[in-house]
Amino acid sequence: MPDIPIIDTHQHLWDFRHFRPPWLEGAGEPLERSHTPDDYARAAENTGIVRTVYMEVDVAPEQHEAEAAYVSGLCARPDNPMAAAVVGGRPAAPDFADYLDRIGAGTATPHNPFIKGVRQVLHGGGTPPGFCLGVDFVCGIRLLGARGLSFDLCLRPGELKDGAELARRCPDTRFILDHCGNGNVQATPAERADWQRQMAEIAAVPNVVACKVSGIVASARPGAWSEDDLAPLVGHTLDVFGPDRVVFGGDWPVCTRVAPLADWVRALRNLTAARSDADRRKLFHDNAVRLYALGAP
Repeated sequence: MPDIPIIDTHQHLWDFRHFRPPWLEGAGEPLERSHTPDDYARAAENTGIVRTVYMEVDVAPEQHEAEAAYVSGLCARPDNPMAAAVVGGRPAAPDFADYLDRIGAGTATPHNPFIKGVRQVLHGGGTPPGFCLGVDFVCGIRLLGARGLSFDLCLRPGELKDGAELARRCPDTRFILDHCGNGNVQATPAERADWQRQMAEIAAVPNVVACKVSGIVASARPGAWSEDDLAPLVGHTLDVFGPDRVVFGGDWPVCTRVAPLADWVRALRNLTAARSDADRRKLFHDNAVRLYALGAP
């Protein structure tokens, strides 16, 4: 593969001195400890990663502002590769607009230039199937579009149709689909076929502007996975979204439950080796620059 610089559009961090995501309680190793910028730098060494986009880590709502302040500070540092952030938020909350104002997101004054979007994980506790189609949630997502902010969709693979419908109801909001729609490497043939159909449906919605090729290695068998296991998910995602609507995501440190970050990068490099140099450059770098308006480093 040519020497293509990589932008990791899905970098997690959590430093227990600043915030502690409640879902980590009882998670054990390797996740239930702080994961700092220095830890990421060591994990990304010799991978070709040159810049990153922070992805929220499902902190408790009362810690959202602390999370936004922490990662914005990292983005402002010249010695840190983090260039932008997608922060946590609760679009259905009655004070969602005030929250965006407090963190300077979107068109807020003063404006925080590092915050590009918001995510609420939709496959965890408190978010039953269909939650994202509630009236209050839809209103919050439309507000993001009005403020020039994106929303990351992180759904159960069987609920991609809900994500597609949400995007259709919010045509002025840009959506980014996480983790190849959370396709499961170990899915049955019937589950895989259903995922393929729903991926094609959501890819057909024009304001679903990108899909992250990320996260899937975490569903593989630890110590017993191969690139061939990942190939059907990667190939289908690249085919239905096309070369201009895919970006690379590391999903570190979640990926380390199964594979080091460097192994995931190597696997994706190999799985895309037969594609054109131009398409691989879009996947690993150029699309992310455009998607997050990163500009020159």
